[in-house]
Formats: sequence, C-alpha cells, structure tokens
Amino acid sequence: MTTTRPADPARAHSFNAAAAQYAANRPSYPPALFDTIEKATGRPLTGARVADVGAGTGISTSLLHARGADVLAVEPGAGMAAEFRRGNPDIPLVRGNGDALPLADATLDFLTYAQSWHWTDPAHSVPEALRVLRPGGALALWWNISALDVEWIAESSERVRRAAGMDSQQADRERRADVADPSGRLDFTRQKLRWSRRVPLDTHLANLGSHSHFLVMDAPARDAFLTEERTHLQQVFPDGVVEETYDVLLLVAGKR
Repeated sequence: MTTTRPADPARAHSFNAAAAQYAANRPSYPPALFDTIEKATGRPLTGARVADVGAGTGISTSLLHARGADVLAVEPGAGMAAEFRRGNPDIPLVRGNGDALPLADATLDFLTYAQSWHWTDPAHSVPEALRVLRPGGALALWWNISALDVEWIAESSERVRRAAGMDSQQADRERRADVADPSGRLDFTRQKLRWSRRVPLDTHLANLGSHSHFLVMDAPARDAFLTEERTHLQQVFPDGVVEETYDVLLLVAGKR
C-alpha cells in the first residue's frame, strides 16, 4: 500500500528547532477556505468540536478558534508546541499525532490537518480519523500550494526543487486524494482557492528557509541557495516586496 510517510523522518522533526521562524514567516489561510469547508459539509464551524492535528505554531488553529469553533490542537513536536503555547495561551493543546490520536471515540464534528496530513501514515491516520469523528462529522485536509502558473513562482520553484533534490511530481503525489486515502474508505471532494499576500523579501526567504527540505540541509548550502535566490528575486521585485500567490488545495470527506 502506498503511504505518504516521509522517507526521511528527520524532516518531520526539523520544524521544532525553527518554530519561531515558522510562526513569523509562514503564510496564513484566506477566510474563503473556512467558508468553503462549511459549504462542503453543510455545517457551521461556530460551536463545532474540532481537533486540528499537526497544529504546529497554531496558524490554522487560531483561525478556527476565531470562527467560533471549540478547537483543540494536537501537535507532536516539543518546539512547535512551545511556540504554539506562547502565541495561543487560551487554546488547549495536547501532544500527539494523527497515527495515534489522543482523543476519545466519536467526539468530533471536524478533524482538520493544515499542511500536515502528508506526515501521517494513512494506514493508521484514516482509521483514527473515522474513530474520533461523530457520524456526519468531516475530515478536512488543506495545503497552501505555490501557484506555478505565475512565471516567477514557477522559476523559483524549479530552483528550489533542484537545490533540494526533489522529484518534480513529489508534492502533488503527496496531496492527491487517492494517496491521501489509498484504502478508498473516504470519499474526498477536492477544491482549490486562490489567494495572495505581499511580504518583504526577507519574509519570503525566511518562509522558504522554514520548509523541511531546507531545515535538514547543511547550513552553508542552504545559506548559499538563499543568497542566490535573493539576487534572482531582487530583479523581479526591485522594491523589495514580494507578492506570493497560492492555491489552497482542500480535500474534505464526511463520515457516513
């Protein structure tokens, strides 16, 4: 059975040493994402019991909380959990992961994974999702994907791919619905929502550097790449402000 478990577990743990960098520079998500989740499931987030798994520093968890959800964060990493608690002291958090959720059976209206389902093994995380969701509850997975139809983003992404030694199809494979649940027990609907943000070049480069393939790279190689990338992007954005364009890929499946 194909799974999405990363080949190098060091990548999955690499975020803990860079949690503050992650919190300060990673993009958020547009309000339309949560509107779309509600429309797809036919139920509001306000008042819903939600667990946000792989919560990291709390980017998505805080947005769910702001929508009125009764949300619990689940995060395996010590560094990320500490950063979460600093930024979100009023939102409860437990340590755990999607392959063995520290949650009771049939207690959730929503189970959410923002940028994190690909760190799980669906052979375990799918049954766990079905266990903790109530009948009629929903699993929602989403990722910010760089908009490759934007020329400068496509060119930058190709440079990143070469520097990190990544398969050009790897990211899409990890997010396709059939790989999200190879067993076919979940019937995912798939949607994309485009949005953008304007950030200083330093923020954009720090965002790049917070991705796992750079966090596990030797520091001299990483620094050399980011210095070269700065030169490329200064030509595209001479005012030093980068417009990052994303497609949020959303997969939603209800529990029958």
